[in-house]
Amino acid sequence: MEEDSGVTSHTEGLNGVSHECKETEELTNGHSNHKPVINGLTPGHSVKEHANGSSLLKSLPISALKQNGLLQSLATGGDQPKTEEESAEVEQAREEWEALESIQPVVSEESSPTPLISFNEALQHFQTTDLGEVLKNIQPTIRRTGVAAITHFLFGPPRIHRELLEERDLVFAIAQCSLDNSQAVHMRVLQTIYKRLTGSKQDCPRFGTHWENVGFQGTDPATDLRGTGFLGLMHTLYLVMDPETLPLARDIYKLSQHPTQNFPFCVMSINMTRIALHALREEALSKECNRRQQVVGVLNEFYVATFLHLYQLWKSQQKTISDSGFVLKEVEVFAKKNPKQMLRRLDVFLRERKSGGAPRASLDPTAQQPSPCLGERGARSEGTRGKEMHFTGVCELTPDMEGEARLI
Repeated sequence: MEEDSGVTSHTEGLNGVSHECKETEELTNGHSNHKPVINGLTPGHSVKEHANGSSLLKSLPISALKQNGLLQSLATGGDQPKTEEESAEVEQAREEWEALESIQPVVSEESSPTPLISFNEALQHFQTTDLGEVLKNIQPTIRRTGVAAITHFLFGPPRIHRELLEERDLVFAIAQCSLDNSQAVHMRVLQTIYKRLTGSKQDCPRFGTHWENVGFQGTDPATDLRGTGFLGLMHTLYLVMDPETLPLARDIYKLSQHPTQNFPFCVMSINMTRIALHALREEALSKECNRRQQVVGVLNEFYVATFLHLYQLWKSQQKTISDSGFVLKEVEVFAKKNPKQMLRRLDVFLRERKSGGAPRASLDPTAQQPSPCLGERGARSEGTRGKEMHFTGVCELTPDMEGEARLI
């Protein structure tokens, strides 16, 4: 017995279009009832509708006509009126096409790179910002009591002049400010540092591993500023934007990328800012500030001089990241004890470089010899070495130091 339900026959439509017809079988009282299925639809039993086919075509949507090739047959009919649905769709398509022609490409403002910012422009931002609440929390000097206060008064460095107190306090206020994503100046400082170090012309994302390429410890530079606040970025900005110090900045950055002597550039720079802040707070820079009648300029140069001293020591003595804690301690002690000598060395170095002469590898005659601090390191075991440290070096940072100051 053959089954009728699986048979498919093809008939030619009245308009010359081939329709696929499927026969389905329904058993009623033992008799088969065949119903043709045309284009997925089952027409009615009216012979009139099958004769002219217009009723069937009108019942199809325009999308079905496109898919089945019947739109062409309707178009060639000529004398057949358009359906309302077809006319509406054609009109809508025409309007969309005309609208397309009127669209003009728009260049987003975000696509243009952020302009570089100078140190003076960034400083002016803080000079014109209300820092009243921040100023309440600063500690510009060390609080001494008893014999220590008397000794410091009699034999210590001079106090900073009264007319410079406001400028000094501004420095410590900036050191209390954190990186603010909503401040355009803050973002420009960050972008400027990245561009000047890497030579990139385009902006980089606010977060990402690219910050590790310039010496931050993670994907967010803000986490490295807990020890110095925004002043850490201000000093790095000064280093890379001043025409006289930019070549030095690139030399230090190049050394930081060395296969064996590498170190995180921006973290090391922030450590130099920390040392400079301590020197200012301990009034080691007061005499020079009073002589020049300025604080910011003296602090900037002292920061660069300290970075230069570390660079020369690191390069000449073949230091590596495992030595960083001891090197930083040595640099801090020497810089705070000899601020005038540090500034003089920087001046000589920059003048020699400007005149075209090759700067000497080290301006310190004793720099080639290991300091007592570094000399004692070899005799110490790894277990006791950490106990001698008074601050955390970059080589001793642990991954789980979340919420802790990672610089000092």
